[in-house]
Amino acid sequence: MSPASFADLVQLMARLRSPQGCPWDREQTYGTLAPMLLEEAYEAFEAVEEAEKGRPLKLRDELGDLLFQIVFYAQVARERRDFTIEEVIAAIYDKMVRRHPHVFGDMQARDAAEVLRNWEAIKAEEKRARGDADESASILDGVPRKAPALMEAHQISVKAARVGFDWKNLDDVFAKLHEELEELREAIKSCAQQPSERVREEIGDVLFALVQIARHLDVEPETALKRTNQKFRQRFRHIEEELKRRERDLNQATVEEMEEIWQQAKSAEGPE
Repeated sequence: MSPASFADLVQLMARLRSPQGCPWDREQTYGTLAPMLLEEAYEAFEAVEEAEKGRPLKLRDELGDLLFQIVFYAQVARERRDFTIEEVIAAIYDKMVRRHPHVFGDMQARDAAEVLRNWEAIKAEEKRARGDADESASILDGVPRKAPALMEAHQISVKAARVGFDWKNLDDVFAKLHEELEELREAIKSCAQQPSERVREEIGDVLFALVQIARHLDVEPETALKRTNQKFRQRFRHIEEELKRRERDLNQATVEEMEEIWQQAKSAEGPE
């Protein structure tokens, strides 16, 4: 096939949605497409790790799938006369020019932190200009409440830090973590029978503090935990396979035996 352009992709989507196109594609709506949009976004998110390791083709393919979802939505919108893909592109183009006055205008920005502070100020001004300003609104309202909890914690703390609400250094964040751990221990002691709402709250506070440490170290916590999850999967699978080789069942193995195999798997991976 000859190289395709963005315009070709838009035309392909229009054909799929046409009376002579695909029955399944014609049935889709904003609502039915939503889960697929989220799924494709997560698959692209996971592919980033492969790209960071020098294997970018998976990310290329996943970005294509994500782009197709955007074109799909735009075609549905065109048919409903809501908006067009051209309007989507024009809107984001204008927004990026408007929010980068240090590039396209006369404003100066000394560093990335100042860029982000200006960004928030420009967003607030845009809302006022549209008449969308709400005196009771929060700068945190822009963080989706349906996002995974780690991602949400990271994003709301990023937003708060942009306006100066942040710990001064990493040592201060570690001190906060130790404080939250002590509060968790006290909560556990006070309700030894079963976890209480207070225990759940304190565990949340510990996790939130850990997210702040990750942010101060420029580590995306969702990605970090995903990597640990994958590492755990691989090592536990090694335990299962080794026990099978020994003709042992998981339920028969002792904790000490499984820990021994775990350490073997860890050693085989090399230094972390």
